[in-house]
Parts: sequence; C-alpha cells; structure tokens
Amino acid sequence: MNIRSLTRGDGVVIGAAVLLFIASFLGIYSIEGVPDDVSLPNSWESGPVLFGVVLAGIIGAALVVVARGLPRAPKVAGLDLGPLGVAFTVFAAWSALGNVFDPAGGADNVGTASDGPDAGTGLILALVATLIMAAAAVATPLVPALKAPLVSAPRPQAPQPYGAQPPTGYGYPGAPQPGQPYGVQPGQSFGGGQPAQHQQPGGAPQPQPAPSDFSPFWFAVPVPRPLFAEDGSQNTIAELAPGTWYLAVEQRGPNLVAQTQDGRRGVLQDTSGIQRG
Repeated sequence: MNIRSLTRGDGVVIGAAVLLFIASFLGIYSIEGVPDDVSLPNSWESGPVLFGVVLAGIIGAALVVVARGLPRAPKVAGLDLGPLGVAFTVFAAWSALGNVFDPAGGADNVGTASDGPDAGTGLILALVATLIMAAAAVATPLVPALKAPLVSAPRPQAPQPYGAQPPTGYGYPGAPQPGQPYGVQPGQSFGGGQPAQHQQPGGAPQPQPAPSDFSPFWFAVPVPRPLFAEDGSQNTIAELAPGTWYLAVEQRGPNLVAQTQDGRRGVLQDTSGIQRG
C-alpha cells in the first residue's frame, strides 16, 4: 500500500474513524437523575449502534483508504472498494442520525410510558464523526483541496534512473551509449561539442539529426492517473500515484511518455496540474 497515494480527504476520513472509535466507548444514553455511580451502556453494548454505526463507519473508512492506497484495488462481489466504502460511511451517518433521534429504539413507546432516555455523549459524538467521514468520502473526488496529496513527495536530488538505482541498461536519459565516452550526450563529440558523425556504407560521413529541445525531468501527479500504452491504444499499463516521482522521457504533443519504477513506459495523456521536480 502506497501511503503517498492518500489524499487530504482520506486523512479526514481516517481522523473521523478514530473519533468514531473513541465515541464508541462513551455512554449512548443520558438520563436525568441517575446517580454518577451508575454505568450507562456504550456502543459496544448495543447491537444496533455497534453494527449500524460503529462497525459500518470503520469498515467504510477502511475500504475508502485501501482503495486509494492500492495501485489496483480488488473488487468485492464485482463492486469497487472505493464506492462501496463511501456507501458504508453514508449508511453509518444515517444510522447515527436515527439513533440520536430515538436512542431508546421504540422501547419508550411501550404501554403508557412516553419518556425515554436522551442521546448520550457517545451517540452525539458518533453522529458528528460519521457525518464528517461521509462528507469527506463523498467530496474528496470533487473538491481540489481534498484531492491534494496527504504526504508531499520529496523532491529528487538529481535526474537519475527511477528509485535512485544504477542504470540497468542503455536508454536512460544521460546514460552512456555503446562506444560512447562516459558523460558525452548522444549526438555530441567528446571534445568539440559538435554533432557526431556516422559512417555510411560507402564511407561518407552522415551528420546525426540535431536532438530536440526536450530534456527529461521528474514529475508528480496530483491525483491517480492512468498510463496508456505507447502504441496509441487505450490499454492501461499502469496507474501513476500522487506523492511519487516519475521520469518524463519524451514529449508527444500535449502528452508525456513516462517511465515507471519497474521500467515500463507509457503515455500520460492528462498532464494538467503535474508538479515538476
């Protein structure tokens, strides 16, 4: 799980889940005239509150966070984890609202009794936590401030093969090519800085075409974005995660050819809002 893929909205969801867990240990009833030494039940002693509010909210928050942190989140019964988690958080908030309105669950309507216990601190705090959780889960894909990375990526110190590992083969930007002195860029001679020349079969030198003005650079994406195959198809070969630096090795019009950590290359079609290293 990549923590750098989490957004600020995911951080709010996690904080709300922690608040809900704390609220579950507080009393769910408030009864006037009850002595202080009387222990009122908490959420763990009430089945409807435990399953409908506490566990539903915590499970929903976990599904939202896991779906964001995994490159390819698995499906449950054919359903994506992210939307399923959002549905759980909304259900938990709805259940918490009902328990606050009627803490006794209809028991105060038996016989001629009409007064029942009020909502305690545990129920009220659980309602606040689930409302925040559901709002953050729903609004994160829509609000730019919530889509920002929760943990900013460290800036790369130098353009080098991804992951600060030595080059495993030729083709990396700046890597020496076969028969080329170390440190000399392609298309440049060792001492004079002039374009290199290649011998044609007849022995006549042929100047190499001048290199383009594109220079490889590191970049990070603000939100998860797909990386498509270089053949122009819409086949997704990887998903770029926020908070991670990728190497742009080529530019094709408005698109970038990016290289992943395992050496795969693909086309990034949506380059809006990327952060250059």
